[in-house]
Amino acid sequence: MTTEKNKAPDSAPQSSRKTIPIHAEPVGTPFYEARKKIQPRSIQGVFANWRWALVWITQLFFYVTPWLQVHGRQALLFDLEQRRFYIFGWLLYPQDFIYLTALLIISALALFLFTAVAGRLWCGFSCPQSVYTEIFMWIEQRLEGDRSARLRLDGSGWSLEKVARRGGKQLLWVLVSLWTGFTFVGYFVPIRELAVQVMALQGAWQIFWILFYALATYGNAGFLREQVCKYMCPYARFQSAMFDKDTLVVTYDAARGENRGPRHKDADYKAQGMGDCIDCKLCVQVCPVGIDIRNGLQYECIGCGLCIDACNSVMDKVHYPRGLIRLTTENGIAQRWSQSQMLRRVFRPRVLLYGAGLIAITVAMVASLYVRVPLKVDVVRDRGTLSRIVAGGQIENIYRVQIGNATETEQTYVLSASGIDGIRVASETHVQLASAQDRWVVVRLQVPYGAASPGSHTVFIEVQAESDARIQVLAKTTFLMPR
Repeated sequence: MTTEKNKAPDSAPQSSRKTIPIHAEPVGTPFYEARKKIQPRSIQGVFANWRWALVWITQLFFYVTPWLQVHGRQALLFDLEQRRFYIFGWLLYPQDFIYLTALLIISALALFLFTAVAGRLWCGFSCPQSVYTEIFMWIEQRLEGDRSARLRLDGSGWSLEKVARRGGKQLLWVLVSLWTGFTFVGYFVPIRELAVQVMALQGAWQIFWILFYALATYGNAGFLREQVCKYMCPYARFQSAMFDKDTLVVTYDAARGENRGPRHKDADYKAQGMGDCIDCKLCVQVCPVGIDIRNGLQYECIGCGLCIDACNSVMDKVHYPRGLIRLTTENGIAQRWSQSQMLRRVFRPRVLLYGAGLIAITVAMVASLYVRVPLKVDVVRDRGTLSRIVAGGQIENIYRVQIGNATETEQTYVLSASGIDGIRVASETHVQLASAQDRWVVVRLQVPYGAASPGSHTVFIEVQAESDARIQVLAKTTFLMPR
């Protein structure tokens, strides 16, 4: 007989057993943080005005320039099909790729210079991502209201008003995106011809690229927004390498602002151990990337300065000095320098080095463009007939010469030869070309028999514009004398 004391463990009452879950979910950090939608608040101020000024300047240039005409041709056109690049009266060929290289170097040095001086000026004021995001947010604000109205709209259920507001916003976003894509493609295809093709639903590749860039604009500026700056843009990741302690950056003065918190208007907040920050969080609400600048400089900060405008407006209302959040330097904050003391540190060695390099390369490129001869000549020997004796006892070599008119006017070119006594051009000596036209011509050079020893001799084919003696090219080639 088994007593209660000696009863086996598995015979315990069912209700007293603990249930252990077999498939317990592991507790840990999620693989990625879910995005929190940011609804920035609009603000007025110096930096906000500068941002809109740059929006107008950049977009007027972008949307208007393709429609401008120079010498009856699109002023700025990168014609990849014809391999011609028209830049405000200059005609460049693929052989002029060195100018693109110089332009990229100039852009890089300018970026380094401005970053060393004042941080992410490009990101905050001129980057296409920032510019189009600002435009899209302006449309959103006009149709859905200010920040509080948009937050209420986000939290409300679907209604006819919400559908109308959201639908109207999406429609305008799509129209702006399509026009942006059309304009961008218009820099590579003559925009007037492109407009006719699109209206006739012709040009499959052109329509594809218009839709592609429209989708990129719509997605980046309408939905991704700050995610591009935070996670997709490489500049945010390596920008700190170009900062130093004398770089002007958007900074919260913690020594002056802490301890932060609300206070009564008439209270002596300093006696209570509080700083100038009233913790209104307006600087966070206006930030387009949703960071709190009071936590220190962060790689997400694009240096737009909207938090400065917001903080200054609050300081004015509570009658505190401006500049709790300001454009300053690490040394300026630590040493409590004045604005003039910080500005004197702008011209430090690295800035002077960037500036000198930028000026030197810019001057060199402009000078090279100024003295550049708008004529392209390429000489190829006829390999079918290396050398032959023709009537009159002349030795003849045959060449194929490509002549490219790199001007915007019709030109007549005169061909001549030098290098051997008695050498002359036995074929046509005048070649007429329309603007931006190139042509292959057959050139026959003849010298008297015995004018030179047998073998290979260096000669020159000179091509000169009849209307302007400064437009000339001396092309080097060889002349074969038979044994």
